[in-house]
Amino acid sequence: MDILGTSLAASAVASLLALAFVVYLARYVLSKPQGTEHMAKLSGMVQQGARAFLHREYQYVGTFVVVIFLLFTIAGFINPELALDYRTGVAFLFGAVASACAGFLGMYIATRSNSRTAAAAETGGVRGALDVAISGGGVMGMGVVGIALLGLVIVFLLFSGEPEIVNGYAMGASLVALFGRAGGGIYTKGADMGADLVGKVEAGIPEDDPRNPAVIADNVGDNVGDVAGLGADLLESFVASIISSLAIAAGLALVIGDDATLALRAFPFMVAATGIVASIAGIMYVKTFARSNPQSALMNGTYVSAALTIVGIGVLAFLFIEPFAHPDREGVDVLWWGPFLAAVVGIISGAAVGFFSEYFTSSKYGPVRQIAKGSQSGPAITVTEGTAVGMQSTALPVLILAAAVVVAYMLCGVYGVAIAALGMLATTGMVVSVDSYGPIADNAGGIAEMSHLDPKVREITDNLDAVGNTTAAIGKGFAIGSAAFAAIGLLSAFMVAANLSPADVSLLDPQVLAGILVGGMLPFFFSSMLFRAVGHCADMMIMEVRRQFEAIPGLREGKEGVLPDSATCVDIATQGAIRGMLLPGLLAIVAPVLMGFALGPDALAGMLVGAIASGVMLGLSSANSGGAMDNAKKYIEEGHYGGKNSDAHKASVVGDTVGDPLKDTVGPSINILLKLMSVISLVLAPLFI
Repeated sequence: MDILGTSLAASAVASLLALAFVVYLARYVLSKPQGTEHMAKLSGMVQQGARAFLHREYQYVGTFVVVIFLLFTIAGFINPELALDYRTGVAFLFGAVASACAGFLGMYIATRSNSRTAAAAETGGVRGALDVAISGGGVMGMGVVGIALLGLVIVFLLFSGEPEIVNGYAMGASLVALFGRAGGGIYTKGADMGADLVGKVEAGIPEDDPRNPAVIADNVGDNVGDVAGLGADLLESFVASIISSLAIAAGLALVIGDDATLALRAFPFMVAATGIVASIAGIMYVKTFARSNPQSALMNGTYVSAALTIVGIGVLAFLFIEPFAHPDREGVDVLWWGPFLAAVVGIISGAAVGFFSEYFTSSKYGPVRQIAKGSQSGPAITVTEGTAVGMQSTALPVLILAAAVVVAYMLCGVYGVAIAALGMLATTGMVVSVDSYGPIADNAGGIAEMSHLDPKVREITDNLDAVGNTTAAIGKGFAIGSAAFAAIGLLSAFMVAANLSPADVSLLDPQVLAGILVGGMLPFFFSSMLFRAVGHCADMMIMEVRRQFEAIPGLREGKEGVLPDSATCVDIATQGAIRGMLLPGLLAIVAPVLMGFALGPDALAGMLVGAIASGVMLGLSSANSGGAMDNAKKYIEEGHYGGKNSDAHKASVVGDTVGDPLKDTVGPSINILLKLMSVISLVLAPLFI
């Protein structure tokens, strides 16, 4: 067996190990008690709502998937000489199914972990609750990487690693991810804004109060947006980074010889397998060493995963990478440490972007406290300061990403850039586990509130939730940074596949300039549609909550035995999300196709450059601005500047509702827009030549 076959076998074993670990974690979570009968009933309502949404969402997405599969098949009959045929369609189906399966799996356990986390907080304190929550998150995290890598190995073996066919796998994962992220984001923020604006601001009742009809929809939204949506997002990034590395290595074979690039094609699979094993170790660290400080446990687990990944990649590069000619620097040979250091650059830059996201969104630091202080002057100052923080937060992460791209390119050309993206995403299992823990803890707090448990239980879950907000901000920064790297890698692979040299994509070419301008516009136009969808969904939710407070006697007053109609609110959020996600998704699919056919591959490359440049800025700014305003509200709720129900608190609630669609809908969805357009361009490159 050659090195490529060995790496594929190792990847398959690592994938199966990840899935076995998922089974262990799922059994562990389900063995825990759900608490009282009322807690189990509330958890069941969240499960039912999340399941109904995913079923309806995937029915609509399935239509797109089937149509695109048929188009690939028809294209093969029309022009058999092209690599685009039913085989690419089959790879595309594999990617779509992998993403959908990961979403269902993570959602299934996450929605069953919430009441169990609340019950564990009541009996086992912080440690017990953290143990259950991270185990539930770990099912999503390890399910994402296990399913993604196993599916890719199968497709690679099925079609003998032909890049034009295997690229379809990334396209399928990207398509489902975009609809999952956009739809989930619209759902969660429409429900959240409706619950907050009527419940907190108008009715003056606490968050997660059982009188609020939108609370169950809000809890469902946390799962469909931040569990299924995030998992699909990073699954797609993980797959895209591997495939861009494979596509570039295949292109290099034409320049430096097939034998020399065999190890370069094997290396991405080695990195992915190493990251899976390291992520398992990180999750076990959190479960084993969790004490009273959940943030320390989660961050240390992440560091353990990153350190083990670096060591593992270094050993594998030293053993298997043979010297090869640098593809873009004549007379320079790349040694084993070139790809290794490129991967390390990706890991370090990902951690740095995550740190700066934490700095700008955590109440431990100045930016969030400044927003909270400004809230004393009213909501206009809250929003203004929050917007300024988001814009400011783009500077250092973008400089880090720019430096990382340059260093990775100097080490081993465009292959180094793709490997840096993969290095950043190698510990995706751990990152998704930590981020998925947050919605579980948030739901646990809601169930504790609605079940009238001891206030100490809510204090524990609020502590876990506050940590979850920080890890979510880090996760969103990581997702945006990795999206930038993955999109750049896919752009490089597209230029190789389309036979474009740097001279072909010249700033003196009016078609390239036109492409750059159109690409720069697309993230903003895409975001406007998402904003409107969230606003429309929230408006319907607000009217329904107001109607129930007026129409149901005793509901607002909390009369015993009077319950809200939560099912109607869940249905409103579902319908709003489904309607709102279709046009943005269609835009992401159609834009690169139209540009490629209308103006050619050089203009399409320009469009991707423009979209990446503006999209990364808009994504970072949106995510960090929204996260900062959210945590400014929580900082005030802790007792600062008058605490809950003060004027500053009311202003911060308004700021939070403005920031919510920024951080949970617009910012995360832009990540996938960039990657989906890039991977569609890569897959369809033969048509544009």
